[in-house]
Amino acid sequence: MLQLTQQGKDVLLDVKVVPKSSRDRIVGELDGALKVTVSAAPERGAANEAVRKLIAKSLGVRVQQVTVESGLTNPRKTIRIVGTSCESVQTLLSPGSSRS
Repeated sequence: MLQLTQQGKDVLLDVKVVPKSSRDRIVGELDGALKVTVSAAPERGAANEAVRKLIAKSLGVRVQQVTVESGLTNPRKTIRIVGTSCESVQTLLSPGSSRS
């Protein structure tokens, strides 16, 4: 199960990113983190931007609501999603969800 933290109206989500993959997709859960693959290389923030867009699309929120809180140069990142709840994120990112 994903490890999510509610901070006021925001949710913190741990993510494991695999850059330079064949496509952008959510793979599933890995040790409490969301595992995602992105086709972008980890250069000049391209992979981070791809992760933001993928998570925003999966959750049905604007890209501006998704930020990399920590781990800018690390495959393990903490993502902040503004204006949502842990329950909503868990539901939308769970296997079998219509968006993921």
